[in-house]
Amino acid sequence: MSAEHHHHHSHHCDHHDHSHVDTNSRAFAIGVSLNLAFVIVEIGFGLYADSLSLLADAGHNFSDVIGLLAAWGAMILAKRAPSSRYTYGLRSTTILAALANAMLLLIAVGGIAWEAIHRFSEHVIVNEPIMIWVALIGVVINIGTAMMFMRGNKTDLNLRGAYLHMLSDAAVSVGVAVAGALMLWTGWLWLDPAISLLIAAAILYGTWGLFKQSIKLALHAVPDAIDPTKVLTYLQSLPEVQEVHDLHIWGMSTTENALTAHLVMPAGHPGDAYLAHLAEELAHHHQIQHATIQVELGNHDVLCKLAPADVV
Repeated sequence: MSAEHHHHHSHHCDHHDHSHVDTNSRAFAIGVSLNLAFVIVEIGFGLYADSLSLLADAGHNFSDVIGLLAAWGAMILAKRAPSSRYTYGLRSTTILAALANAMLLLIAVGGIAWEAIHRFSEHVIVNEPIMIWVALIGVVINIGTAMMFMRGNKTDLNLRGAYLHMLSDAAVSVGVAVAGALMLWTGWLWLDPAISLLIAAAILYGTWGLFKQSIKLALHAVPDAIDPTKVLTYLQSLPEVQEVHDLHIWGMSTTENALTAHLVMPAGHPGDAYLAHLAEELAHHHQIQHATIQVELGNHDVLCKLAPADVV
C-alpha cells in the first residue's frame, strides 16, 4: 500500500456484563440437568406405558439436550481471547451453534412427522393416564427452562435457538397430554398422530426463521438488525468524505457485528479522535461494535483495487 493510504483500526470498547454470562451459564446447567433427567424418566415410562408418543417426545427432548450443550459450549468458547491463529477469537461458534440448533429442530420435526404418519396405520393400546401425567411434567420442565433464556433470546440468536428448543419441547409435551386426554375420553387412537403432525407443523414454522437467520450469519450476510443502506448513507455524509467503497458488514457472533470500509478523504487523514468518534457512532446508532476504517486520499495515480462494487 502506498504511503498516501493511511489505515486506522478503531475499536469500540464494550463493557461486558459478566452477571448476564453467569446467569446464562446457570440457565444452561439447570436446563441440561433437568432435561436429561426427564429424558431418562420419559423413556422408562414410555416403555412401561407402551406409548410411542412419549418415546418420540423423549427423542425430541434428547435432541434438545444436545442443542443446549452446543449452545452452552459456544457461549463459553466465544469468551476465549483472540490468538495468532484465531484473530477474532472463537466468537463465531455461537453462529454455528445456532445453525446446529435449527438443524436439530428440523430433524426432530421430520422424526415426529414420520412417527405420526406410521401411527395412523397402527393401533397401539397405551396407558393414557401415565402418558398424560409424564407429558404434563415435561410441560412444566420445558417452560421453566425456556423462561430462563427469555431475557436474551431477542438479542442473541444462540440463546434464541435454546429458547425455541425449549418452547418446542413444551408444545410437543402439551400435544402428548392433550392426545392422551382425548384418547382416554373418546378412544380415538388416531388423535395421537394427528395432534403430533400439527405440533410438527408449528415447530417447523417457528424454526424456519432461526434457520434462515443462522444461515445468513454463517455466510457473512449483513445481520437483519442492521440496514446497510443507512450505514452507507451515514458514512457518505461524514465531513471531508468524497467516496465510500469496499464496505462490508457481518456478524462476528450472534451478538457482535463488524464493519470494514474505505473512506476517500482528499483533505488527508482526519486524525484518531475523528475515527474514534466514528466508531462510537457506528456502535450506538448502527449496532456495529467492531469497525475497521481505511482512509485513502483518492490519488488517481494509485487506484484502490477494491474500489469496484463487484470486487471483493
